[in-house]
Amino acid sequence: MGDEVEPGHVRVRLDLSYDGKDFSGWAKQRTLRTVQGELESALQTVMRLKEPVDLTVAGRTDAGVHARGQVAQFDLAEEVWAEHHDKLLRRLAGRLPHDVRVWKAAEAPEGFNARFSAIWRRYAYRVGDHQAGVDPLRRGHVLWHQWPLDVDAMNEAAAALLGEHDFAAYCKKREGATTIRTLQELSWVRDADGIVTATVRADAFCHNMVRSLVGALLHVGDGHRPVEWPGQVLAAAVRDSSVHVVKPHGLTLEEVGYPADELLAARSKEARNMRTLPGAGGGCGGC
Repeated sequence: MGDEVEPGHVRVRLDLSYDGKDFSGWAKQRTLRTVQGELESALQTVMRLKEPVDLTVAGRTDAGVHARGQVAQFDLAEEVWAEHHDKLLRRLAGRLPHDVRVWKAAEAPEGFNARFSAIWRRYAYRVGDHQAGVDPLRRGHVLWHQWPLDVDAMNEAAAALLGEHDFAAYCKKREGATTIRTLQELSWVRDADGIVTATVRADAFCHNMVRSLVGALLHVGDGHRPVEWPGQVLAAAVRDSSVHVVKPHGLTLEEVGYPADELLAARSKEARNMRTLPGAGGGCGGC
């Protein structure tokens, strides 16, 4: 789906959340339950469409990954939107399964593309290191780590990963896709309940990037690797088998950021360009 909306149509932005536990990720698959599949089916049903809508999403989350602030879009005939827009949320609430909710449905501004117009995605990864384990009421969203974690050491190691780099060492390579990303924030905080949360924000993420970064920093936090190790892995710029990709259930897409409306189209065009680092040749999906 491009940025141009056909005459007589509107682009609809959806803001939604879901519990990823029982989904095989976002992307539609013929024989598996996915967020895209459930949502497209529900939209077609409640608006009585002859053909299913085609959703574009800000970030394709992997199986088991949750979302609190996911954004998707689809194009719809103006007359259909006029008929259904004021009743759409209530009807979706009655049709969708309980592990996915749409909180807002609105006409998108000109030039908006849920994927390419985004300037950052913010994820949180939650870890518990209490020797007794994780609160049973939070077990579906918090990873249990069996060794105590040093948050200061993890933050020190994370500092070396910030900025624009080739994250090939922390990504699952995909044909024709670059692994160059700008990591804008990577920080760890322990809350009053003892849960250690990583905030990870970047312009975009390549496949498995967040879960690989978290895995590397957990090795530092529990003392199995020195503070310098994650930066050394990054500099090598090749996939490192010693970097553990942590389980998906601790990961949540919290928010997607977009520029001012007048900059949406320009951002979308820029994001489609293959990226290279200065003085280097070029080379995504979920996390």
